[in-house]
Amino acid sequence: MTTILRTWNLTKVYQGKEAVNNVNMNIKQGEIYGFLGPNGAGKTTVMKMITNLVKPTAGEIEFFGEKMTSRSYEMLKRMGCIIEYPVFYDKLTARENLELHGEYMGYYDPKALKEALELVKLTGTDKKPVKQFSMGMKQRLGIARAVMTKPELLILDEPINGLDPLGIKELREVFRMLSREYGMTLLISSHILGEVEQIADTIGVIRDGVLLEEVAMEEIRSRDTDYIELITDNSSKAVYTLANTLGLSNFKVIGARTIRIYEKISQLELSKALAAADVELESLNRKQHSLEDYFVGLMGGEVVA
Repeated sequence: MTTILRTWNLTKVYQGKEAVNNVNMNIKQGEIYGFLGPNGAGKTTVMKMITNLVKPTAGEIEFFGEKMTSRSYEMLKRMGCIIEYPVFYDKLTARENLELHGEYMGYYDPKALKEALELVKLTGTDKKPVKQFSMGMKQRLGIARAVMTKPELLILDEPINGLDPLGIKELREVFRMLSREYGMTLLISSHILGEVEQIADTIGVIRDGVLLEEVAMEEIRSRDTDYIELITDNSSKAVYTLANTLGLSNFKVIGARTIRIYEKISQLELSKALAAADVELESLNRKQHSLEDYFVGLMGGEVVA
């Protein structure tokens, strides 16, 4: 698969402090790349450098096989983006905002404008000024504006902010369609791990400006995916039973009440042994590793906020 975006040692320093430090990203054509990290990790700064809104202190960016320079105007036309919060002319309607966007992008296609509004479920808003839109509607309009020009690369910074569960589900399907049917490449940052898990082909995890790992979702799902999780108020007695009565060694105690068992054992055998040891269980379930499990492990216990 062709690499559509690559960065080498991408670095940004603000007032002597490295906001981004030697980031090497590789995004392949047609994939959805989920960009994850806590607040302040450097996600938006990386995206701003990629979209030429911020100049790197060091490093290089390559699009479509060409290195970005201060004169890469034509290259940037092949990209659509929302960085941080989308801004519009509030007194104009959604359609008028998109028409204006087409004007300054040199893109004149009324059909594409109509399709973009239909895609994000904003048809029928022709007479309503954007200042009357909810935050979620403005997010949808931002996505419509980003995809209207049919970009090859779509960069979206927290695109589902302000959306209700139904809106999130609808945009999830839009992102999949853009990738699978249109062959568009998407770079999406988000703090909602469950959503990224459902749509991403590859994830990049960044912390304190450093890209910790870049890995395919398939690989994450294949890593010791099956385990049994038990929750009890008497974890010390449960641990003794697992180790001494059942002879298990591959298990992990998480917090004060949760134990995950990675060895092959039936839930029935496990529950019988714990009951015989007078260990009361709140729950006993077979589970699979999620992106959240992987991410929290990589962060050393820190969750996205």
